Amino acid sequence: MGWELIAGELRKIIKGEIRLNECLRNHTTWRIGGTADLLVIPAIMDDVPVVLDFTRSKGLLLTVLGNGSNVLISDRGVRGLVLKLAGGPSSIMIQGDTMTVDASAMLPHVARKACLQGLTGLEFMAGIPGAVGGAVVMNAGANGHSMDRVVKGLEVYHLDGTCEIMTASKLEFGYRSSILQQKSLVITRAFLQLSRGNPSRIKREMEKNLQWRREKQPLNWPSAGSVFVNPEGHAAGYLIEASGGKGLRKGGAQVSEKHANFIINLGQATSSDVLYLIDEIKELVFRFCGIELKTEIQFLGEEM
Repeated sequence: MGWELIAGELRKIIKGEIRLNECLRNHTTWRIGGTADLLVIPAIMDDVPVVLDFTRSKGLLLTVLGNGSNVLISDRGVRGLVLKLAGGPSSIMIQGDTMTVDASAMLPHVARKACLQGLTGLEFMAGIPGAVGGAVVMNAGANGHSMDRVVKGLEVYHLDGTCEIMTASKLEFGYRSSILQQKSLVITRAFLQLSRGNPSRIKREMEKNLQWRREKQPLNWPSAGSVFVNPEGHAAGYLIEASGGKGLRKGGAQVSEKHANFIINLGQATSSDVLYLIDEIKELVFRFCGIELKTEIQFLGEEM
């Protein structure tokens, strides 16, 4: 069965957007990546298990994508069906000090919503260009705060279509990691435990975090944020700069002059350009201090 027929069948059973041969560079903050055979952006989270059942019944390859803010997608694209959980309508419900948030909700929007309700704990999200689901998977964070501090539990679907409520104790959070990186699960909702605070103070803290990002990070260029995890006791950006990696360029990709742990897209960068710089940086830092840097980003698609 061809992809046009598959797309036609899907349109009969779910709402949302279904796109054939979609260029994925338009769905990542790095603006890098080839095409997906089929891209699906559900209008509601309740369509996720429907898509999973359909994918399984047709024997299709499945790739789940958030807002694409921490991924490098191959120039050769991604085969099969790409399920994007970001960019569509998202539900945010508040009961007491708990927020129930769709995985597709954008972090800055969730943080602003919490602020308006006088709920503190999400100020670090201000300016992070990611969706809730992807942020939980990688335990995203900034300025000493991260998702593990606020996640109370998750609603997830296994690839066989069964639903599970996972408590925070099952998620095995670590620095920029969680058990979800090792499991074939799709997050549909997150339950966030917050506390009451002063809206004015919360807003000031968010503005402070935004200002810090503007001063320290190359926000004028497409990037995926920090490329490498900070080794214990060290800042990856400092090690890259000290080893001579700052400003390195390959094709359309460059190690940022403003923050060496960022690789920016100067306009026509390819995944191959970025991979070259990643390997070069690893080698430079290892020669400099014997530390082997590990990447923070996720690699998706056909072999690069």
